[in-house]
Amino acid sequence: MSLLKVEHLSHSFADKKLYENASFDLYKGEHMGVVGQNGTGKSTLIRILTGEIVPDKGEISWQSNVQIGHLDQYAEVDGQYTIYDYLSTAFADLFAMEARMNQLYEESAVKADNQLLMQAVEIQEQLETNDFYLIDSKIQKIIAGLGIDAIGTDRVIQTLSGGQRAKVILAKLLLEQPNVLLLDEPTNFLDKEHVEWLADYLLTFTGAFIVVSHDEAFLEKISSCICNIELGTIKKYHGTFSDFIKQKEHLRQDYIRQYQAQQKHIEKTEEYIRKNIAGVNSKMAKGRRKQLERMDRLAAPVFTQKPTIEFQALPLINHTVLEVNDLEVGYDRSLLPKINFSIAGGQKLVITGFNGIGKSTMLKTLMGIIPAIGGHFHFARQVKIGYYEQDLKWENGSWTPMQIISDAFPKLNKKEVFSHLARCGVKDAHVTQEIRSLSGGEQSKVKLCRLLLSPSNFLILDEPTNHLDAEAKDALQQALIAFEGSVILVSHEASFYREWADGILNIEVKEDKAYR
Repeated sequence: MSLLKVEHLSHSFADKKLYENASFDLYKGEHMGVVGQNGTGKSTLIRILTGEIVPDKGEISWQSNVQIGHLDQYAEVDGQYTIYDYLSTAFADLFAMEARMNQLYEESAVKADNQLLMQAVEIQEQLETNDFYLIDSKIQKIIAGLGIDAIGTDRVIQTLSGGQRAKVILAKLLLEQPNVLLLDEPTNFLDKEHVEWLADYLLTFTGAFIVVSHDEAFLEKISSCICNIELGTIKKYHGTFSDFIKQKEHLRQDYIRQYQAQQKHIEKTEEYIRKNIAGVNSKMAKGRRKQLERMDRLAAPVFTQKPTIEFQALPLINHTVLEVNDLEVGYDRSLLPKINFSIAGGQKLVITGFNGIGKSTMLKTLMGIIPAIGGHFHFARQVKIGYYEQDLKWENGSWTPMQIISDAFPKLNKKEVFSHLARCGVKDAHVTQEIRSLSGGEQSKVKLCRLLLSPSNFLILDEPTNHLDAEAKDALQQALIAFEGSVILVSHEASFYREWADGILNIEVKEDKAYR
């Protein structure tokens, strides 16, 4: 018996049909990855499974009494909790039992009531069975695995960055150990070491899970099956991610053959109808027209809409264009040791380090968004910066991609705006939708489009691959390789930058290190 049965699921968003008559099951212990291009409806599927969105048609049936844990990065959390206290709420029922046990022990001592004493002993046995006295070690294990110890467990939730907060919410979810985990892009806010730890954790997870991810190596390690959202439907493949790729390619070729055969049949039939609709064979022509009208037409096999990404590079001198000396960054206190490095024209530096340690803060300091606590830095006069901020923030969430680009570049006409957005992989149906209604990947592509239209010779990019599908990542990677200016990139994906970075600055080390 399946834990989850999805039957005849159909759902549209605005004028776009995401899926039609899609069905699949999730069985006990099954580890499912969900893939698809940006905007195909992966996150929407998770929200449908949690009941947050009601589909247009179809049945979503969960096995009775199944415990579902959903990673909601934007869930409301009491900001006054410290990280440790918040994680402890995963065991709220056990702590309530402990309080009741202590109360019974006290009452039995005062009243000399043996029955109360036996009730207390029974609760203590239940606590021991549920490993209550190992709670601290369980919390510490998750804290270390996800790198939360680098943040500090005494930090108050409301002081955390978006990525830190999401990491803490994930930690609590893992501590709760539900029967089913629903995780939407859980690796976006994790560093390489913590992605590997999470993969190992999920690999041994005895329950079932559904994970949406663009990280192919992560999916290869954790998945026993893959659900692919493509061409308006959801198809389940058994096996690893690499098994899925092989199967999908075979099915794609088969689909193309079926589509081409159907198009030839349609073309031939339409030609017959045109020639005979008014002649002696009119009745037969009308019959064939009815057949065409009733035909289930296959969607055109547009499997990959690979973006075309190309930065507008301005000339840049080849000597030092950025000098950073004893720079201290933070808000009310310095987050990092003093930072020293320099970059010459055309050099590309990658900054790594644990999530939340201060990489984004450092970039915002270089951009002048927040002041430096100490030290100084200097850009060459010729430098023109192109900045990509990690957070998906918009001045007006109700604006469409068309309005956002038109407002930033008023000289572009409507056709040109459409063209630029399309080159970045933004689908036509999304160009006139509210930006806040789009997936993270689609929003990221709009941000990229705005960046590409701004000529620059020095790019400062904060986790630009978060949310992007494989095709967009590849296009961005090739664009950065071709870019002749200087680059500072914050990224946790070594496979993205390994082949082209000139240097790596690891800012999680305690001693000062310089990059030359």
